[in-house]
Amino acid sequence: MQTTGPQPAGAKKEYYVSTPIYYVNDAPHLGHAYTTVAGDVLSRWHRQRGEKVWFLTGTDEHGQKIMRTADANGVSPQEWCDKLVEEAWKPLWEHLEIANDDFIRTTEKRHTDRVQEFVQDLYDKGEIYKGGYEGPYCVGCEEYKLPGELLDGEGDFAGQKLCPVHKKPVEILKEENYFFKLSEYGDKLLARYEANPDFIQPESARNEVVNFVRQGLQDLSISRSTFDWGVPVPWDEKHVIYVWVDALLNYATAVGYNENPAKFESTFPANVHLVGKDILRFHAIIWPAMLMAQGLPLPGKVAANGWLMVGGEKMSKSNLTGIKPQDLTSHFGVDAYRWYFLRAIAFGQDGSFSWEDFSARYTSELANDYGNLASRVAAMVGKYFGGELPASAADGEAEQAIHGGLAKAVAEADRKIGEDLDFQGGILAIFDFVKQVNGYITEQEPWKVAKDTSDEGKARLATILYTAAESLRAVAVLLNPIMPDTSQKLWDSLGAEASLGTLADQRVQDAGTWGRLPAGMTVTKGAVLFPRLEEKPTA
Repeated sequence: MQTTGPQPAGAKKEYYVSTPIYYVNDAPHLGHAYTTVAGDVLSRWHRQRGEKVWFLTGTDEHGQKIMRTADANGVSPQEWCDKLVEEAWKPLWEHLEIANDDFIRTTEKRHTDRVQEFVQDLYDKGEIYKGGYEGPYCVGCEEYKLPGELLDGEGDFAGQKLCPVHKKPVEILKEENYFFKLSEYGDKLLARYEANPDFIQPESARNEVVNFVRQGLQDLSISRSTFDWGVPVPWDEKHVIYVWVDALLNYATAVGYNENPAKFESTFPANVHLVGKDILRFHAIIWPAMLMAQGLPLPGKVAANGWLMVGGEKMSKSNLTGIKPQDLTSHFGVDAYRWYFLRAIAFGQDGSFSWEDFSARYTSELANDYGNLASRVAAMVGKYFGGELPASAADGEAEQAIHGGLAKAVAEADRKIGEDLDFQGGILAIFDFVKQVNGYITEQEPWKVAKDTSDEGKARLATILYTAAESLRAVAVLLNPIMPDTSQKLWDSLGAEASLGTLADQRVQDAGTWGRLPAGMTVTKGAVLFPRLEEKPTA
């Protein structure tokens, strides 16, 4: 067994963020991308703070559902997984600018060997025993269901019991399995939830888990013997390890559990596990109980995002509302895609997607408010000062209001995105500042001030345009974790790298310090950040 001890003096733990590892029975859809983009933005935000960060994603490749999908496609499970990972999952994350530090696959030896060691250790300690079980099982969830959770089927499924998540009939399974003594951890889990109110987010999710645990936990079947696509139970190879036990352990095996002690010490446990709400119980009940049994530290937070809804239906592969992210990025662009879902939907709540809403927000907020601001400022610096950023001559009340607005935006965005996982609130704080700068330009009317050729007029014009450009410098830093491509274009347009260095080296906490962009920089009007949208493509 591996336990964590004190780190060396001066050692700083990495900020560790994970997504779920996704089931590779099909190609990824918007729901998978939503969680992954959120993890990427959170990771990039903490990197922009200057912190050491470890961002993990990957794929879950064992279990009955994978085996059946592969069989239906006439290939082996491993061939199916290899094809999907290399042709669908990894290319999409690259396309969406996902800057993950690792990609774990549960069929990798670095994972399967450690899973066997972990489970063997629990067995040797008496935490696992052999028993029998019969009950309703959903292959889609890879989970036994409680009778009270099931829905009554209608229509083609009349007289059958349905999984509440997949709305498909469950199977009644009866087999001899090995069980983990989950029932003994109910009180310990409740104590953890009580002592750490933020351990499960949002609050509605926390309440659901607490109520479930208070009803009493059953011991967990941790092996299956009716199929063989999985990690063998080390002391009884007629069984394979339950896919969820296998999958959850990726958060430990990927950072060196029982293999790289230094990496494990500096990274584990995760600061934040981002999960879909339909897999919350696995992460908030089973995972911490497994860690308690092994004497390992628990993660800081399990944050459940809501479902993406299309036409009132949860987006999934099975209900035909699965839209490819590329369908949207080809029209709106990758940066706008990354921005939209976190802007339009409060993280943790269900949210509806529509093409019309995306188009309206793109045009209003990205193209008109933000993109147009960047274009106007660059154009006026070019027109009135030959492309050389002028020095601010004398800040007045209007400029002081912008300084204060920026400081407020930085503080709010940093708290909401970096700490509260309120991506929507953080983005709104930044765009409220963008609106404030637009209002400032409208009120100050630099195009009219430019007609005053006196020294006083020139000084006033210089102050207005410096204030606007310096505001954009800060906006580029704040939006870099969310929209890295357009933020870099703005950084380049401002000529900021020549004096301030790379955009990646700018710190969120310093973004509100006024006057960082020095006068004399060459400001150029580059390509439009958010081009006018073409007509919606037709199928």
